[in-house]
Formats: sequence, structure tokens, C-alpha cells
Amino acid sequence: MKHVKNHFEEEAEEFDQLIQTIIPFYEDMVSALVLSLPFHPKEQIKILDLGCGTGNISQKIKEKFPNARITCVDLAENMIKMAKTKLSPYDDIEYLRADFRELEFQEEYEAVVSSLALHHLSPEEQRSFYRRIIGFLKGGGVFYNADNILGSTPYLNQVYMDKWVEFMLQYRSREEVEEIWLPKHREEDFPSPLHHHIQWMKEAGFTDVDVVWKYYMFGVYGGKK
Repeated sequence: MKHVKNHFEEEAEEFDQLIQTIIPFYEDMVSALVLSLPFHPKEQIKILDLGCGTGNISQKIKEKFPNARITCVDLAENMIKMAKTKLSPYDDIEYLRADFRELEFQEEYEAVVSSLALHHLSPEEQRSFYRRIIGFLKGGGVFYNADNILGSTPYLNQVYMDKWVEFMLQYRSREEVEEIWLPKHREEDFPSPLHHHIQWMKEAGFTDVDVVWKYYMFGVYGGKK
């Protein structure tokens, strides 16, 4: 994870602009996650944002649920700094720079959310992490993740990859895509098939597990404790 952390430290300042040109329909993906949270807009809830980045999901959560108390966790100090700036209008957000594989909490949350973070873990770490996540939740709490995923066959994975490259080429040069983004993906990303995530969540004890948004190799899925 050290090289992943270093890249995020370097990319923090340009992350918000960059992400729009690297992740297809990023705003739609994040919105789908937030819209899946089953709370009344005025409800007082506690939410844990794992791999918060520059605070995009937390910002959308606060816009929809102004009484939410959020704990933002990220491995990169520069991402935390950017999140603090973006979320400065709010005084009920806590920030932790930490490796979320090592987190321990005394309190439980109504929701845990994550975006583009879990795929940096190995498949076995992803599987075991669902068992930790469910322990962070109150009874009836929910977990939703927006992330890079694989298809169920090599053919589908090639289709997914082709669609991703096609999207990036609308904004980035072919040289940049082939010399920077595809090597980073091969070296730093360990996505798992979507059906594995669903199976692992169920094994961990989640119910009502489903996919709420998907565009080829990117999706939003989650479930309830």
C-alpha cells in the first residue's frame, strides 16, 4: 500500500479534476451511493467514510443529510488536507489519517461508505474486510461501496477494459493512458469480480445485498446488517 499512498499524496491537489477524466460518470456513481442511504434527510446519523479522498462523498452526504456526523479516514495526509478544506463549512466531521485495515472503533455507525479504495487491497484482504466492516455498524446499518470491479469471465473483463480506455481517450492522450494509467492499474489495483463481493458480503452476515449502479468495470453495491 505504500506506493499507493505515495501516488495519492502526489495527486491530491488535482484529484477532483483528474477523477472526472479517469472514472466514467464519476458524479453519477457517487450520487448513486449517497441516494442508497436509507435515512430521513433530517435524521441524526453517524457515518464512516473509508478512503475519503478529497471528501467528495462526505460532501454529498452532508448536502443530503445535514445532521450527519461523519468520520473521514484516508491513508494520504494530502487527501485529508484537501477534504478538510472542502468540508470546512461543517464542524461535525472528524478526520483520521490511517490505514483502514488497522482501524478499531469504540462506537458503531448507521452507515459505512467507501469509494475507489477497497480494490487496493488483495482479494483475501477484501474478503476479510467485510467481516470487519459489519462490526463497525449498528443493527440495521448499511454499507455501500463505489469501486473498480471485474466481470465474471475473461471476455467480459476485456470488454470492460476496452470501455474504460475508450472513456479515458476522450480526455487524455493515448500516450498518457498507455504509459501512466494502465500500468498504474496493473501494478496497484486488485479488483475482484462483482459476484465475489456479493458472496463475501453475504458470508460476513450482510443481508439485502445488491448492485445499485454499474458501468462496466465500475459499480456501486452494498447491503444491510
